[in-house]
Amino acid sequence: MDYGDLALEFLRNMHALQKAGHQRFIQEGIQGEAFVLHHIGRHDEIIPGHISDAMGISSARVAAVLNSLEGKGLITREIDSGDRRRIIVRLTPKGHEHEEAQRNRNIELLKGLLMQLGEDDAKEYVRITGRLAEVLSNIRD
Repeated sequence: MDYGDLALEFLRNMHALQKAGHQRFIQEGIQGEAFVLHHIGRHDEIIPGHISDAMGISSARVAAVLNSLEGKGLITREIDSGDRRRIIVRLTPKGHEHEEAQRNRNIELLKGLLMQLGEDDAKEYVRITGRLAEVLSNIRD
């Protein structure tokens, strides 16, 4: 197998995906406010440093996202009574509703895309993306 040719085909395919415009939808779901809301929603409370670690972004970027979410009434930030240096982040009731609606909308969109691939290709795509994430994680460690 010529991995160079395969790499070129992969790059062409990735470019075509980006051109199709769906990359932004996927990126927002795993990097932007949607991801932060989802991540906070998985915990009763969380500190900004954990969000930064989970997303692999700077604490300044997390602070900017949290400022935006707080301005929209989706989260609250409080000083930890046990350690006044820590800030505790929680979803508001509005934040819970927004996160759930967003998650359901994303699942429906992805479900439609996977259905268009067909059962075998959809399963294979999900398997391969999981394997790729595993390989890339091992390279970074």
